[in-house]
Amino acid sequence: MNILMIGDVVGSAGCQKLRKHLPELKRVYQSDVTVVNGENSADGNGITPDSACHIFDSGADVITGGNHSFRRREIYAEYERNEYLLRPANYPDAAPGRGLCIVDKGRYQIGVINLMGQVYLQATRCPFELADRLVGKAREKGCKVIVVDIHAEATSEKKALAYYLDGKVTAVLGTHTHVQTADARLMPKGTAYISDVGMCGPYESVLGVCPEQSIALLKEKLPVRFSAADGPCQLDGVSVSIDPATGLATAVEAFSL
Repeated sequence: MNILMIGDVVGSAGCQKLRKHLPELKRVYQSDVTVVNGENSADGNGITPDSACHIFDSGADVITGGNHSFRRREIYAEYERNEYLLRPANYPDAAPGRGLCIVDKGRYQIGVINLMGQVYLQATRCPFELADRLVGKAREKGCKVIVVDIHAEATSEKKALAYYLDGKVTAVLGTHTHVQTADARLMPKGTAYISDVGMCGPYESVLGVCPEQSIALLKEKLPVRFSAADGPCQLDGVSVSIDPATGLATAVEAFSL
């Protein structure tokens, strides 16, 4: 069994790159389930019903989110309607949507959990405590295979969560920083890990944003309206191979186009 995870999709350019390459990537990596982080897929920030639909139509089984999940109010009703469109579970229960979904593949069920870190991000509920609760719920639904998208700023927080969940889940895959890290590995007890999957967005950019705008913000300290950069895009992802009998990973491979 194989799981494919694509890093943060940035704007319409990232959506177009995903549409062009995802079908072939699913064939190459023989993906049984494909997860895509889509919290930045709308031009300007956040996710809209149109950008979510584009990602699903491109071949995603599950879309995960992050700190920009609620940037666009028009997506709120879609969170309630579509169980495979996730937002971080850390938000209050009154917030639209959910942070766990179960993908039913007949012979097996795959749980996908979306969490957000606390370090340098908006204060939310503890991801470690939520992980315990959601992993338990996924187990109750018959899931041996459980994938966690941890959307967080600090590498230390992501790595700590991976050690905390090692042997309890199939994979802990980091998102949010838009830069693929060089630490894809199997943890000691069989959980696949990478600090950040990367992004699907403009290559000549600062995390997908026009470099001039990022420079202006950092140099002048005044508000800047960000827009996606132009030009060719990169696509970063991770493939995780799994033993379905145990639900643990047997291999993990990061790639970048």
